[in-house]
This record gives sequence, structure tokens and C-alpha cells, in this order.
Amino acid sequence: MVIGKANMDEFAMGSSTEYSAFGPTLNPWDLSKVPGGSSGGSAASVAAGYAPIALGSDTGGSIRQPAAFCGVYGLKPTYGLVSRYGLVAFASSLDQIGPFARDLKDLALVLQIISEPDDCDATCVRKERPNYLEFLNESSLEGFKVGYLSDYKSLEIDEEVKKAVTEALKICQDAGAEIIEVELPISARYGLPCYYTIAPAEASSSLARFDGVRYGFSVEAEDLQELYQKSRGGGFGPEVKRRILIGTFVLSSSGYETYYLQAQKARQLVVKEFDEVFLKADVLLLPATPTLPFKRGEKILDPVKVYMADLFTIPVNLAGLPGLSMKVSSSSSGLPVGIQLVSKKFCEGDILKTASIIERAVGPATTIMGGDLK
Repeated sequence: MVIGKANMDEFAMGSSTEYSAFGPTLNPWDLSKVPGGSSGGSAASVAAGYAPIALGSDTGGSIRQPAAFCGVYGLKPTYGLVSRYGLVAFASSLDQIGPFARDLKDLALVLQIISEPDDCDATCVRKERPNYLEFLNESSLEGFKVGYLSDYKSLEIDEEVKKAVTEALKICQDAGAEIIEVELPISARYGLPCYYTIAPAEASSSLARFDGVRYGFSVEAEDLQELYQKSRGGGFGPEVKRRILIGTFVLSSSGYETYYLQAQKARQLVVKEFDEVFLKADVLLLPATPTLPFKRGEKILDPVKVYMADLFTIPVNLAGLPGLSMKVSSSSSGLPVGIQLVSKKFCEGDILKTASIIERAVGPATTIMGGDLK
């Protein structure tokens, strides 16, 4: 039963749910902090106990990043596993729908339902889906290889995030997994600029349909040109306009080969890099975000700083891989600290298996509102 609609960044463009037409969403753990984005309303509603589960869309981390900020589970399935029919397109080669929940059983149940093949979406694969609940019954990671970034301790991320990664790796090792070092230099260096070239380009094309004629926001005007200008000028917020302008530029005759084609080449290198890494590891254990939840308004005037919140999630979308974020510990200030699990395409079962081992050690997510546990 659907009980409501959740707030989100306009057209899923944002990492803090501060770019919503309805105002910002607050983080239930600390009302002065952002819940992440763009699906911050979904994450916050589950964390606050308003609903046991929620859906979100993930184009560059918009499920996993707010799930980490709000201390709940958030899964971005493999591209093509879940139908995108009915989803308003942001960047169609990256968008994917996924669930939020407070425990893995609920997450697996929702995934089982929403992942059924759909003839209305040509990108939705027809292959048979496994029973995702069965992966939660594993009690050991014997014979499993869990990879981690060899230089994660030297990266510019919060110390408490590094500590959470170390703690999760120890849990996996104690469960019998072999812990191995991996490197993702291409993803780390080119993932962010690659995404912020391709995603705005696709957004520029996708949002061209919002012209005030067929549907959506519209104003009265004396002629068609004025209708387009006023409808698009008044109907889109500042962040959406920024990305449309970037996308229009990179698709222009002067920017297409210089930026867009180069970004597509970089994307293929990211895909290849992950393919090589998964020859060594079954699952990657990475930070979900480089920082803990930041204050509302702290980064809104510097969009590049906000974009950095998706540093570890964006490459997963570029490669079309599944990824899950979950709370492992709490910071000294009481905020949730999350990690991210990533696996090969259509290997959500490996992620759920690993996450279930970690969940047994740290417990499921709790509900909280205004600093008081419910």
C-alpha cells in the first residue's frame, strides 16, 4: 500500500534534497543536517519510522548516499534489473529504481517484487531472477573474496568513515572471507567529471519535452517562443537549469567531440576497470560517502562541493553495477556512518549475502526522530 509521496531534489538533481520545489528535507538524526539526495525524502521517511520501506531513484548515488546519511539500507540494483517504466527520466543510461528499508529482509522482499521483467521497458532484462531472500540465510563467507581500496586510509575522507570501513572488513574476515586490496585509479580520477558530462547531456535531451505545451508547468504567453521561454524559465529550478546548460554545451558542435565523446570513452575505461577488479574479488567494500551528513545550507552555494558527496557512488552507475549502502556504526556526534557494497552485474545476491553477515554483527537500522529513538 502506497501511503504517500516523498520529497526529493527537483528532477533528481542534487545530493542534499535542498533543491526541491517543496523545500528541504531534514535528517531525522539531526534536524540541522541534510539527509542526502536526491532521494532524501525516501531515506528520511524510513529512518524516521514513517514507513517501513520506500522507493528511490539512483542516477549517481541518489539511493545509496541518502541511505548512508540517514542510517538505513539503500540498494541500487544492476542497470536493467528493475523496470524504469513510469520513472521521469534524468539520464536514461544511468537511472535505476531501488528500495530503502531498515532491515535486509524487507529490502530483499521489495527487490523480489519490483525486479520482475517488464515488457514496457526495453532496457529491462528478461532473465530469471533468483529468490533474493535465500541469500540472507548464509552464515559464513568462506571462499568469498572481499576487496577494498588499497589507499582508502590516505584518501580525503572523514576518519569515522575510514573506521567504519575497517570495522566492516574485520567482520567479513571473521566470517571467513579473504580480504584483498584492489585499485580503482580511473574511477577515482575520472568518474566524477565523466558523470557530470554524460548526465547533464542526457538531462538536456530528456527535459526538452517539458516545454509547456504537452504537459507539465505552463504559463500564458502571446506566442510559442514566449511560451517556451517562460514555461522553462519558471518551471525549472537553479540546479536543473545549471545542468541543462552544461548538457546543452557539451552536446553543441564545439563541445561534442571535446567533452561528450571523451566522457563516453572514459566511461568505457571505468567499465573495464571494474571488470578487471571483479576477476579478483566477489564483492567490493567501499566508503558510501566521503563525509558524514553536512549542515543544511553549508554547501548550497558551492555545487562542486555537493557533487563530491557522490565520489564513491558515481562510478558504480557508470558501470551499471549493483550497490548497497548500510549503516555500520555511529559517529562521536551520534550520526550514522555507512559503507557501500558493490558486486558484478546481476549479483545482488552476493551483496545481500555479505550485508547479512555484517547486519548480524551490527544489527538492523533503528528509527529515530529529532534525536529520540522511537
